[in-house]
Amino acid sequence: MNVVPGARAYIALGSNLGDSRDQLLRATAALDAHPGVTVVARSRYYRTPPWGIVDQPDFVNAVIEVSTSLSPSVLLDLLLDTERASGRVRDGQRWGPRVLDLDLLVYEGVTQDDERLILPHPRIRDRAFVLLPLADVAPDLHIEGQGRVVDLLESVDAGGCEVIP
Repeated sequence: MNVVPGARAYIALGSNLGDSRDQLLRATAALDAHPGVTVVARSRYYRTPPWGIVDQPDFVNAVIEVSTSLSPSVLLDLLLDTERASGRVRDGQRWGPRVLDLDLLVYEGVTQDDERLILPHPRIRDRAFVLLPLADVAPDLHIEGQGRVVDLLESVDAGGCEVIP
C-alpha cells in the first residue's frame, strides 16, 4: 500500500478508569510525540454513558485528527502500544471498563477489511460517543459506506452525553 505522507486519520479516545481526562491527554501527547504522527485537531471532551455493558462508570471520550506518514497497520500498532503503556490489558472482554481505548476510525482514502483492521470503523454510525467528538473536528467528513458525520449524528441518540468543560 502506498501511504501518502501527511495522510489524515481520525482516532477515537476513551477511558472510564482512573483519571480518564488525564489518560486522554497523555495518550494524545504520546501519539503527537511519535515522528510519524502530528495531532492537528482535538475535539472537546465528552462524558458519555457506557455502551454494551452498562454496569460500569461513565466514559470520557474525544477524537483527534492526525496527519501521519504511517500506514494504517503501523498506526494501529502504535495505538495498541500506547494503550499497553497506559496499563491497558486486553483480556478479550468487549465493551468493558478500560483505562484507555484507542480506535482508528478513518484513514484518508483507505478502505480495509481484514482480521486486524476494518476501515472505516464499521460502527461509527451507531455511536454518539464517537460521532459527537468527530463532529467537533470533521463535521463534513464523508465516511465511506456510512455517510457524512453531521448527518450520521442526527440519527443517533446522544442522550446522556455531555461536554466536559
